Amino acid sequence: STAVVLKILQDRHEISLPHGRNALAILIFQDIIVVPMMLLTPLMAGKSDNIGIEITTLLIKTLIVVILTILSARYLVPKLMYSIVQTKSKELFLIATIFICFMVAFLTSQAGLSLALGAFLAGLIISESEYSHQATGIILPFKELFTSIFFISVGMLLDIEFFFNNFLVIMLIIIAVAIIKAAIATTAILILRYPPQSAIITGISLFQVGEFAFILSKVGLDHQLLDTQTNQYFLAVSIVSMLLTPFVIIFAEKIAVQSVSRVRFLKNTMQGTQGADAETGAYLADLENHLVIIGCGLNGSNLAKAARHSDIPFVVIELDPKIVIEEKEKGNPVIFGDATNEHILDVAAVHRASVVVVAISDLINTKEIIRKVRNHSKSVFLIIRTRYVNEIEELLALGADEVIPEEFETSVKIFSSVLHSFLVPEEEIEHIIKLARADNYNLFASRRKLPKTVGLKRLQDFHVTCLTVNQDSGRFVGHSIGEIQLRAKFGITLVSIQREDQMIFNITPEERILQHDKLYILGDQDHILQFYKMIQ
Repeated sequence: STAVVLKILQDRHEISLPHGRNALAILIFQDIIVVPMMLLTPLMAGKSDNIGIEITTLLIKTLIVVILTILSARYLVPKLMYSIVQTKSKELFLIATIFICFMVAFLTSQAGLSLALGAFLAGLIISESEYSHQATGIILPFKELFTSIFFISVGMLLDIEFFFNNFLVIMLIIIAVAIIKAAIATTAILILRYPPQSAIITGISLFQVGEFAFILSKVGLDHQLLDTQTNQYFLAVSIVSMLLTPFVIIFAEKIAVQSVSRVRFLKNTMQGTQGADAETGAYLADLENHLVIIGCGLNGSNLAKAARHSDIPFVVIELDPKIVIEEKEKGNPVIFGDATNEHILDVAAVHRASVVVVAISDLINTKEIIRKVRNHSKSVFLIIRTRYVNEIEELLALGADEVIPEEFETSVKIFSSVLHSFLVPEEEIEHIIKLARADNYNLFASRRKLPKTVGLKRLQDFHVTCLTVNQDSGRFVGHSIGEIQLRAKFGITLVSIQREDQMIFNITPEERILQHDKLYILGDQDHILQFYKMIQ
């Protein structure tokens, strides 16, 4: 059901996730395919004297509908809407939008199709114009009203006495329909090489009967393809399946996770087709303290380049076979497989890794990967890329050590570009960015558990940071470490000094700080930031 599922996915902010996009695509296809099905109904009823002529007429009608829809969406409606917008009248724009919807619905009904299908085609036509967002905004109140009326009218068709008298049979039919529909949708998504977990969630989301089925049933009833009793069974199954949809979708993720981990044949299939080749296997055999990159899109690919440039041992886990081939051609060690599968994590030697970076866009699979990685290693440092800031807390609670939201980093890039446009000094921009990041990520500091140890990079709540001394005079430049008293006054420790190409580790109290020195400081973020302001 497009109306039910789409509303739930939007409310749960899952419409942009892989299973949300797949569900939406299948729902729209289901709605569109109603056109030929309605036109085929008279043929199925055997009311045609000449099947050849009827099929030809059917094809011509379908072709005309498709052509008119495309022409209207590309040429007619945009020009009409542009002329109306020029008047700058909101009332006229609203009337025109409603007129287009009713007119298309009327024309399709005259062609032998339904009013509901015509309204659907009208929506497709308007959506292709640049005024679709404004049209959507003014139509939304009508959408809620008419959707409510539609489902009320459907509910009024159901015979309650018939429902309770045949309750057991109806429930058995609902279970059968749900299993068959979910299995078909899941199989279709698996064929497209999406992760099994995402495919199962898509299938579960689409288990119910759609609202256009009511229109088909009415046409079937009119052509005597359905009798009254069969139609009552259909109505009962359809209505109850829609009512169950919100509750089933809530548990879809848990069902998918359990299915992937418990269903033996799925696991055996993945293990039989996934894994490392001989060359990669040899590379991984003795690999330790390495970087594991899960997902090799733009972020993962750039991270792999940086790791190779910095001589950091790494391995990539990727499910897209095309990307796997491309990365192998670049000489990168890559494993074809699903990172939610523990066997793949074993092959990547996650239990011996220092850092794991999850750079995929699927939130549900990301959460499952966090659980599986933590089952393999409690000490590995786990960095997660996510889309939205409001997902940080949940991912940290699951076991992530650091979560980087795209939403926030995009905002940083935007205000950085704006400040550059106003010729704000580079040092000030960098300072503002650091403050923004500190403020944003520290929102969850009180709820984070202590980070895992990774070499010298992190020790409890302390960080190792490199700061460049830019001042040519003042209270620091030219003064000795003993005079400055970093630990006593700022609560930070000077670990080493890089002076040109020389690294100074044995720092005495007499060592002086010079301009352009790079100071490696150990301390918490607030103390480091305070000291940074002083030397800038």
